[in-house]
Amino acid sequence: MITEIAKSLAIALHQQVAAEEIETLLEKPKNIALGDFALPCFKLSKQLSKSPQTIAAEIQKNVTCELIQSVELVGGYVNLFLNQHHITQQVLSKMMIEQKLYGTSPISKGNVVFDFSSPNIAKPFSMGHLRSTVIGNALANLAEKNGYKAIRINHLGDWGTQFGKLIVAYHLWGNQQAIEAAPIKELLKIYVKFHEEAQQDATLIVQARAAFKALEDQDEEALALWQWFREVSLEEFKGLYQLLGIQFDRYEGEAFYNDKMEAVVSELQAKELLTLSEGAYVVELEDMPPCIIKKTDGATLYATRDLAAAFYRKQQYNPEKIYYVVGNEQTLHFQQLFHVIKKMGYDWAQDLRHVAFGMMLQEGKKMSTRKGKIVLLHDVLTEAIETAKQSIQLKNPHLQNKEEVARQVGVGAVIFNDLKNNRIHDIEFSIKDMMQFEGETGPYIQYTYARIHSILDKADGPLEEVSFQPLGQQAWQVLLLLEQFPRAIANAYEQVDPSIVAKYALQLARAFNKYYATNKILAKDCLQSCRLTLCHCVAMILNEALALLGIDAPKKM
Repeated sequence: MITEIAKSLAIALHQQVAAEEIETLLEKPKNIALGDFALPCFKLSKQLSKSPQTIAAEIQKNVTCELIQSVELVGGYVNLFLNQHHITQQVLSKMMIEQKLYGTSPISKGNVVFDFSSPNIAKPFSMGHLRSTVIGNALANLAEKNGYKAIRINHLGDWGTQFGKLIVAYHLWGNQQAIEAAPIKELLKIYVKFHEEAQQDATLIVQARAAFKALEDQDEEALALWQWFREVSLEEFKGLYQLLGIQFDRYEGEAFYNDKMEAVVSELQAKELLTLSEGAYVVELEDMPPCIIKKTDGATLYATRDLAAAFYRKQQYNPEKIYYVVGNEQTLHFQQLFHVIKKMGYDWAQDLRHVAFGMMLQEGKKMSTRKGKIVLLHDVLTEAIETAKQSIQLKNPHLQNKEEVARQVGVGAVIFNDLKNNRIHDIEFSIKDMMQFEGETGPYIQYTYARIHSILDKADGPLEEVSFQPLGQQAWQVLLLLEQFPRAIANAYEQVDPSIVAKYALQLARAFNKYYATNKILAKDCLQSCRLTLCHCVAMILNEALALLGIDAPKKM
């Protein structure tokens, strides 16, 4: 709609200004009495060599667009009042025809790869890993809504020197029965103990290096322990992913690329990009530190492995883009990675994107696995579900399927609390705050969705022969938001920021609740069918917005 309006304004100015430029200038007045959109003509004054008032008058005189009901001039502003009857009919009829496909791209596009979650094997899934997991999942959902085929890859941290430490710790303090009874808990316990003891006994670090070297050399005992640690960890992770409602196409961890790195190193050598620096092989880069490919002892690093992963994914999936959903602290690593691929002569380096995000904080501080100061995601989800269950018992004790609804509300609250924030920002979490049924929370949107279903259930019958009519100013604000949904999800994907969808859902829920508070939706008059259609469409979009964020919407709460 806004694009069509911008085109009509450009025509009114005899195409002296591009419609795309006008579209960027259109804004929503803070006071709805001043119109639905406003065009400030001040920025066009120099370009057209006319006063803002003259430009505004020219638009008022020449504009012809069936979407625009009237035009008012205030100073150098053109205030546009839209045709509520026409747009109400246009938007609601389109939504009723398309249903859940509303906003879905009709064009099938290529593959896009999302590398996200990536927890470390043999360590518990902490709240610190939640961000990559839910941001990556939401972006993959948005990619599919925008016409792409999303390939979800979990790049597990299943290789590295930490396994040397864990093998030594297991030999010194490990108990097989205890680990089999509570795998992650016990593995974390001995891992933390290793770091505590290593502060007093430096020989432990030497032993750990030797243990990892044995693992790299395919030592049978070391490999068996590593495989065991990996299996029990992955089993626990999959339980959490199931609770979160998240699935992956591939679990290709770091170890998967062990036999794929040498080809990359050989190509770097062949292209004369490797330089010997202080005993290590590096690729020199402009305006940033060199990228280390092999250490002094010949061991490879994250960069070597990520290079191998990038080439494998390019060959295997031929993606239009590869998104790495990894925290801000890895920004330099990815800048180096992408730059190395560019220096190797591959123009698809420009299709690699680091989707950075801030940290999950506990009392203002970063959580640390090494020191044992972590908040486990499983514990947070359990507490959130229990809090939801208590709230349901208090407010709706006769609700059927309480357990499932409590899971949907509790888990949804945790996910929404993360995704409502711009991904770049650090965030604190609070079970109490995220579980509120008022304010900027998941339960608020879910409750609005359930409220609408309660209204629709009380209606006489299905929506038939709808008479599309304007329903008043509050309903009009709801309708304008419904019309903006396709643009919101397109922007969220283009800007790789799920918070755009979360904030949109909050805005729509607030607008609907304001309308609901002052209107009798079930009143038996000629506008009832239109009001119910509006309700149906709001419920549909709230459900779809939550689904894109990876959140379920219960019909009853």
